[in-house]
Amino acid sequence: MTETPLKQQNTAAFYGQAVLSFGLALAAVTVGIIKLEASAWVRGFLGIAVLYLTTSAFTLAKVVRDRQEAGQIVSRVDQARLEKILADHDPFQKL
Repeated sequence: MTETPLKQQNTAAFYGQAVLSFGLALAAVTVGIIKLEASAWVRGFLGIAVLYLTTSAFTLAKVVRDRQEAGQIVSRVDQARLEKILADHDPFQKL
């Protein structure tokens, strides 16, 4: 008997919460940078740093997800090979 693992799905509420949280955090940092009592160069530098950090976080999340998915594929291939070997094996076969 073959058991296929269920694909884990995020709910719409979880997705909405993640998007809302990201939007609020980015808005708060933007307002903080704008209200900062510093020269335009300092605020510009901080703005670029926030954009760089944000894109780096998205890239890291994608890399981690891709690695996890690749591990699941390898695991499925190994599981299929094992099931084939076990199905072909006859313990009562005369040698």
